[in-house]
Amino acid sequence: MFRSVLIRIGALCVLLLSQFALAAEASKAASSKAPASVVFLNPGFSDEPFWVGYSDFMQAAADDLGMHLQVIYGERDSQEMLRKARDLLSAAKQPDYVLFVNERNTAPELLRLFENSSTRLFSLNSTLTPSQQQIVGGSREKYRNWIGSLVPNDEEAGYWMAKALIAKLKGQPGSLLGFSGVRDTPASTLREEGLRRALREHPEIKLEQLLYGEWSRKRAHSQAQLLLPRYPHVKLIWSANDEMAFGVMQAAEQLGRQPGNDMHFSALNNSTEVLQARIDGRLCVLVGGHFTLGGWAMVMLHDYHAGLDFAARGGKDRVDPLFTLLDKDQAARLQKRLKTPGYKLDFRQFSAVYRRQMKTYDFSIKPLLQ
Repeated sequence: MFRSVLIRIGALCVLLLSQFALAAEASKAASSKAPASVVFLNPGFSDEPFWVGYSDFMQAAADDLGMHLQVIYGERDSQEMLRKARDLLSAAKQPDYVLFVNERNTAPELLRLFENSSTRLFSLNSTLTPSQQQIVGGSREKYRNWIGSLVPNDEEAGYWMAKALIAKLKGQPGSLLGFSGVRDTPASTLREEGLRRALREHPEIKLEQLLYGEWSRKRAHSQAQLLLPRYPHVKLIWSANDEMAFGVMQAAEQLGRQPGNDMHFSALNNSTEVLQARIDGRLCVLVGGHFTLGGWAMVMLHDYHAGLDFAARGGKDRVDPLFTLLDKDQAARLQKRLKTPGYKLDFRQFSAVYRRQMKTYDFSIKPLLQ
């Protein structure tokens, strides 16, 4: 028996030594090539909580993986974003990779601009719509340097928010106001489709009106100031992001309503403010997790740059289930984790360069909720 224990211990030691050797070999191979240079064409404002936090998570990944990251903000102006893309294209030194978002359907023009560039492109957060891909093709087709995409399941997120919100009425009939994002942005359209799927399952809930708040607190506040007096019986407010939810909440409070009591709100995102609202109960439903997408994309590009094509581990175009419904305790844990330098994550543990046996990427928000 003692001998068999020694044999098992010896086998375990051999396994551990072989894993250390593989890790060392992977590190050496990764360091033998110049670090990947990445530019992220961020469509948001440079002071917008969601997009700033999104870029911060990407930077943490870049730091761990030894990559160079530059973030260029479009300031919610699609033409300004395209102008900055042209400036980047005319620069003396081109980045290895450009990450872009199909905000306001700008992706086909970006692909055309970089068609003859050595830079490889990767779509993030919102990729090309099916109708756009019917015209320009998918990744690695007409535009060979468009190598892939990583997006969340936005339809599912919109559905979960609506289902959890409707559950607050406990089967009773009721009315709902919806605040969607930008009409011609895939993420917004898909979240809206999720809302409509939930409403089809609950004919007792009437959608009084769906507005496009364009992700803006100020715009949603102005819209709500007009609509809430028109529909004083509405108890459910569905919002495609947190900024619009807060705009509507402000208008409701100005009318003497009490969010979390006589009116129920849903939202999506991970700002300190929205997490606190979930903890305090002013916000009844919160979905979060997709702010991590950029960081996971950096992992995929890091591996691709080292010669390990991410297409072999989950496909070249991934739709990952990164969204999750956050209860009060999870919101508190996430809020604390987001304030921790480097998010207390070693991004190398998610990389195939350091885990050669990995069959597929397992990206999720779970590591940040521990």
